Amino acid sequence: MHCFQRFYSVSRISRLCFPVFMGWSTKRQMSSKMAPIPDDTSSWVKKTINSSAVLLFSKSRCPYCRAVKQIFNDDKVNHAVIELDKRPDGAKIQQVLSQISGISTVPQVFVRGEFVGDSSTISKLKKEDKLTEVIKKNTYDYDLVVIGGGSGGLAASKEAARFGAKTAVFDFVVPTPQDTTWGLGGTCVNVGCIPKKLMHQAALLREGMSDSVHFGWKWDPEKIEHDWAQIVENIGNHIHSLNWGYRTQLRSINVEYVNAFAEVVDPHTIKYTKKNKETGTVTAKVIILATGERPRYPGIPGDKEYAITSDDLFWLPYPPGKTLVVGASYVALECAGFLTRFGFDTTVMVRSIFLRGFDQQMADMIGEYMKEHGTKFVRSCVPTAIVMAIGRDPTWDRKAMESVGLKLDKAKRVICADNEQSSVDSIYAIGDIVSGKPQLTPVAIHAGRYLARRLYAGDIELTDYVNVPTTIFTPIEYGACGLSEEDAITKYGKENIEVYHSHFIPLEWTVPHRPEDGYAKIICLKSDSERVIGLHVLGPNAGVYYNARDKRLGRQR
Repeated sequence: MHCFQRFYSVSRISRLCFPVFMGWSTKRQMSSKMAPIPDDTSSWVKKTINSSAVLLFSKSRCPYCRAVKQIFNDDKVNHAVIELDKRPDGAKIQQVLSQISGISTVPQVFVRGEFVGDSSTISKLKKEDKLTEVIKKNTYDYDLVVIGGGSGGLAASKEAARFGAKTAVFDFVVPTPQDTTWGLGGTCVNVGCIPKKLMHQAALLREGMSDSVHFGWKWDPEKIEHDWAQIVENIGNHIHSLNWGYRTQLRSINVEYVNAFAEVVDPHTIKYTKKNKETGTVTAKVIILATGERPRYPGIPGDKEYAITSDDLFWLPYPPGKTLVVGASYVALECAGFLTRFGFDTTVMVRSIFLRGFDQQMADMIGEYMKEHGTKFVRSCVPTAIVMAIGRDPTWDRKAMESVGLKLDKAKRVICADNEQSSVDSIYAIGDIVSGKPQLTPVAIHAGRYLARRLYAGDIELTDYVNVPTTIFTPIEYGACGLSEEDAITKYGKENIEVYHSHFIPLEWTVPHRPEDGYAKIICLKSDSERVIGLHVLGPNAGVYYNARDKRLGRQR
């Protein structure tokens, strides 16, 4: 284990060992336990009843409650259950229920805000073959319409359906200027995380081949070649299998998938247009916007005719050749990294700084590492391919969205409250299109699930958008969580910040005698017993070193 060495500086200290990063924990994400109601029980009960689709108030050991659950299970009625005997506020909830329904016992069943009855009522409806009719009764076409079939939208729709909400997902991919399109699953699956990580893995394999001679392997470097068409085909086949899997998942839980371009007309109405130009409208009690964003073009002559973006690169049927990557975002550097390793002459055009919004010391070290390993920066060239990677934007029309009552920021992203609710009560937003929130797939999935639980299962827990770990898959991987050094100084003042850091050689790099390019630092708040407020690491597998929120972020000395 590499130990931190003493580094003499007032605000930057190298000491301590670095066994900080310890693996992932999903305990918090997958928890289904409900927190106690913090304030007015009556308001919470009424809000939960009105928001939910099919809701059963129950007690876990009650035989009548078990009978209702069995009927629902036999008839495949998805529903939410609130077990009063497992809640510290269960007795208060039961008192409120008695005032609403006139019944002091459980079970009590509510469907879309209306009290249906107790176990005898449910048994009678079942016997008279009227239960399905009662369950399906709805003022709107759907309880929930999700616009966008990416990670967040799919997570929200599946979770809502699990609690009995009649749900539809509208998803449509507008072809790029190069006519690239893809299937259900959103950016991450089709043109983001999945193909990017697989391309990165291919680049790591080439890097490993160079290292392998130091581990005893013999091979002829003159005979190595990379087949671009093969990797694009294989990755594409994997993505197609994921697309199909998402469609079958939705079908299996009765979520309707509509391959159509959807627009919000008013707080409860959606207009859609299919590929064949067929149009129609549907209504929904709640609308969740989860459309994601698309790459931004600079607006110069020829940008759409002669350049591509990450939406095209992963599906490009021919090798890109000599490539100019415009931009210095994580998308730009990740793409430039694997293209360089594949053997393409790759240049990155940087306007100002690397990785805006990330720790700039770490960002500059990534740039230097890439330069040393063959990627060129800000040099004139005549490329055969140009990849635009200057940012992403929502695709909707600002005036149309604002006419519905939605408030948008300067970048056209939706301004939401902490519960993802927009300025229109019936419209929510999750994922990349939410103003000021992390643009990460796990965050969108988490937000979608928690939003559905609050809407249809009476939960109150909000998504924690603070201290979210993230990884950038540049040639030397970068894992980060918490504040960058710049943000920490801005927020707390330089005199209140202590930085512990170390250069190190990862074990994987010792035998090939690679340079000491690994680096890690911990940013602490002096005035709060050196509480850890930022973690940053460069090295192989940086993304799996830690779950900082659960392990060290927020800890004190």
